This record gives sequence, C-alpha cells and structure tokens, in this order.
Amino acid sequence: MELGTSDVDAAKVYYRQVFGWHAETDPRPEAGGYTTFSAGDAPVAAVTPLYAPGQPTAWTVSFATRDADALTAAVAEAGGRALMGPMDVFDLGRFAVLADPAGAVFSVWQAREFAGAGLLNAPGSLGWVELATGDAEAATSFYPQVFGWTVSAHGTYTQWGIDGADFGGMSTLEARDREDVRPHWLPYFAVASVDGTAARAAESGGMLLLAPTDVPDGPRIAMVRDPQGAVFGIHQVGTEG
Repeated sequence: MELGTSDVDAAKVYYRQVFGWHAETDPRPEAGGYTTFSAGDAPVAAVTPLYAPGQPTAWTVSFATRDADALTAAVAEAGGRALMGPMDVFDLGRFAVLADPAGAVFSVWQAREFAGAGLLNAPGSLGWVELATGDAEAATSFYPQVFGWTVSAHGTYTQWGIDGADFGGMSTLEARDREDVRPHWLPYFAVASVDGTAARAAESGGMLLLAPTDVPDGPRIAMVRDPQGAVFGIHQVGTEG
C-alpha cells in the first residue's frame, strides 16, 4: 500500500495516531522523501509526496508480480494502460503504475531486496482490497486475464482470489454515488476494534464517510477520509473473505 499525499509530515502524525504506525524516511535525496510505515518491525505501507501535476491524494493498492514488464504488457493487451514505468527503485525492486480499462489505478511490485508488506491480515495491516467500478463485467474479464485471479460470488458481492483464497472484492459505482467518484481500488486495514479505531480517526482530524456498521453476513466496517483527502476502510480483524 502506498499513500500519495499533499502533506507527508501530517500523514505521519495522523496514521501514527490512528494505527500506531511509525515512519522511517529514506534519507537519500534521490528517494524523494519516500517513507515507510511499520507496525512493530514489519513494513505495512508507505507514504510519498505528490510527484505529478494533478495527482490526487489517495491510497494506491500494489500487487506483487514476478515480472513487472510482462505484467505491464499483459495489462495493455487486456485493454488497460501504463501510467508510469516499469522502472527500478534502487536495488529494492521494480514497479509500474497501471490502470484497468475503466480507469481504476493500481501498481505492481517486482521484489528484489524489498519484499513488500511484512504483515497482512493482522491489526494495523492491510486485510482486504475492494475495486469500485462502473463496469463489473469488464473487470471480471480483465483481472483474471492479467493476474490469473479466481472470481467467486457471495450473494450479490463478487470476490477476488488466488487459487480460491479470497483477498478482495468488487462493488459497483451506482448513480447515487457522487459524480466525481471514479473507478478506484480501496484498501481496508484490519483493526482490533472498528469502533475504537473509527473514533480515533475522527478525533485525529479525519472524516467518517461510513460510520461503523455490520455488513449483512459480513464483517464490521467503517470508511474514513484522512485530513488530506485520502480514503481508506477498516474492518474487524479475522473476518477477511
């Protein structure tokens, strides 16, 4: 997970208050202020300044790949496009920023010295990702073609998996959504208490877009906009999939 934000220092404070993360900034000038968030000793996310004109403050979901160049080519062949890269990041790995045919942005990471997230599905780490799109049919064709994901239906909710182990889902952008909401990937961080974390998120300067609520036959969740405008979700740990 990577947060691009208009105020890196404010983000460091905010996410420490909400999740207890501590931040470490790469001191090399050529790193451009790249900062890693960790829960304990495990890296769980990163935060960067906004690098491109017009770049929104937002979280970007990053998927692991063995070959960033081949994956980028596969995205193009399937109707998506490359926004940046592929390119090397020192000796840490190789990455690309891509978009699906509907415009939802994601990145891919080919690990070398840095494997990526050191903790998943535990309090204070990524537990679920959700694609919001206006073209569910195109998405269910694109992502399995590019990544080989499995697709399963849980009532009206579609879930993504790897060999049947689900890690994310898909929701549909409806007419009731704001007109400025574009297709996107949304991260959900696992927490020990949705209500307690949501309260801290609001008290620390964020805005609750969705107050803590129980999804029918699903987890307890909430949705937050941080002080700079990046949106993320939280869910009760242990309820993934």
